[in-house]
Amino acid sequence: MIKQSKSRKIVLTALIVLIAFSVGFIVNEHLSPRNQMIDAYALSDEKANSVDRNLVSSNTKFALNIFKEISIEEGSKNVFISPLSISIALSMTFNGAEGTTKDAMARVLQFGNMSLEEINQEYLNLIESLKNVDKHVQLSIANSIWIRDSFKPLVKQDFQQRVEDYFKSDVFTRDFGNPQTPNEINAWLSNETGGKIDKMVDQIDPELVMFLINAIYFKGEWLTSFNETATGKGDFHLSNGSVVKVDMMSTRGNFSYYEGENFRAARFPYGRDKIAMYVFLPNRNITLDLFIDSLNLEAWQRYISGFRLIEGLEVKFPKFKLEYGVKRLNDVLEKLGMEVAFDPFHANFRGIAPTDLFIDFVDHMAVIEVNEKGTVAAAATTVGVSLTAVPTPTPTFVVDRPFFFVIRDDRSGTILFMGKVVDPTAT
Repeated sequence: MIKQSKSRKIVLTALIVLIAFSVGFIVNEHLSPRNQMIDAYALSDEKANSVDRNLVSSNTKFALNIFKEISIEEGSKNVFISPLSISIALSMTFNGAEGTTKDAMARVLQFGNMSLEEINQEYLNLIESLKNVDKHVQLSIANSIWIRDSFKPLVKQDFQQRVEDYFKSDVFTRDFGNPQTPNEINAWLSNETGGKIDKMVDQIDPELVMFLINAIYFKGEWLTSFNETATGKGDFHLSNGSVVKVDMMSTRGNFSYYEGENFRAARFPYGRDKIAMYVFLPNRNITLDLFIDSLNLEAWQRYISGFRLIEGLEVKFPKFKLEYGVKRLNDVLEKLGMEVAFDPFHANFRGIAPTDLFIDFVDHMAVIEVNEKGTVAAAATTVGVSLTAVPTPTPTFVVDRPFFFVIRDDRSGTILFMGKVVDPTAT
């Protein structure tokens, strides 16, 4: 007997926004008193420090793996993603996976021997720790599930309860046949990303029964800002040998610096020095792609622990703005080993509902802008399920060729965002 095609699909969406405006941070007059803010910082830091290292290592390995695959797929294009947003959306879905589907997702997400309870608890700790990081850094994570009204009676209560309790997800039941439902989902996305992502859903496939959405919003000021009057035109050398003119920011200050065998790197902190952008500049004798391909957990941990403060480091860094969208991460995730989750005949998400479900698609969108005062960025990921020694004298750090960057929560070690800039003039 020929097995009929499964008809129920689930969509997961991970959405991210990083924003740092070119004007000074405006303090809201309704902010809590200073001592309450300090207490909030202390609680946030305590939670961040308590996040299990196993989850941090898992997320780092997943981040490096998925970035490598996307980088290969995109070739000489700029890339910007939030691996945390992607992993949160997938981890919510993981709560409903069973059998070989669960095993495959666990391998791709690098969960190792962690139990589902441990994974959920540590994600809760991580999400809670990213609240109240800094009055000069706004960082929020929001999750939501949108369920087709006719499908809602089938959804298992324990699945819904777990994503509500551990991922703090909102749950909405809507008529997916109503043309206003996509607008409502997009409005939620826009609200959670400061308006940076305002359209992720167009039409809803009649077989689609669920959206799982993650949104991350980030707004930060540099701890040491660049003087706008010092910004001037500079040369940026592309990998093909040509040169483009960019707005090159300049400053001199105390920055952490690392010099490896085939690259140099500098750390640019935000706010109260808990979140930072790490910029990795490969030497001229190695391509950016080769450097990215060489990254693994061991190397990453060695690099991060090797940064040392340099007084009076001269920095030249290009302003850039990227609008990046990967409308399908399916192929990338399949290459990493998650094929079964997309297979309508073999996927098993009976932990969500006692019927045949599969992931229809995983989409990702991202925007980032870096300027003298900080970083502005937005990103969205949609997953659909269907039924060293420091040299002397003081070095200079001139970013005038393709580079790799990461925005990291240094308290927990979590990679929030990562990207490669091949051409700062290409948006």
